Amino acid sequence: MMIEKFAAKKLIFTGVAGALSPELKIADLVFASKLVQHDVDISAFGHPLGFIPESGDFFACSNELLELAKKSALDLGLPFKEGIIATGDQFVASAKRKDEIVRDFGAIACEMEGASLAYVCDSFNVPFLVIRSISDASDEDASFSFDEFLLSSAKASASLVLKLIDNLH
Repeated sequence: MMIEKFAAKKLIFTGVAGALSPELKIADLVFASKLVQHDVDISAFGHPLGFIPESGDFFACSNELLELAKKSALDLGLPFKEGIIATGDQFVASAKRKDEIVRDFGAIACEMEGASLAYVCDSFNVPFLVIRSISDASDEDASFSFDEFLLSSAKASASLVLKLIDNLH
């Protein structure tokens, strides 16, 4: 709707994610190089996990926006990683599921909305970037960590987006 109603030329989508990589700590920023829907499975028809008909399995973020995000984070001294973010319709809170997502997709973080946005942007040929701040470790303590660190994680993400917008102009 935003793309059609407001003729959006670029989209920057932010929020929080669970860490899949042991290198990620609470409030670290993650810039998606690409996104995948980790809970889509039509492998019975010969497609890889995450494959969406007529779209493929991975959605690549805009290189221009990704480079601006990295510059903005460096300007602010904020730690970040770049990599694959996996999207699914569940809050990942088990080491077993976390390991499966890493094994199947090489993802460094997981969340619940990004690949949906990527699908829409891809359909409309609108460049996009998904930025996440780590709120938990996607393990058995995830629900506790998420509640405790949501605000600080969101603040890190917000400060980065403000700087990124400055760098766009």
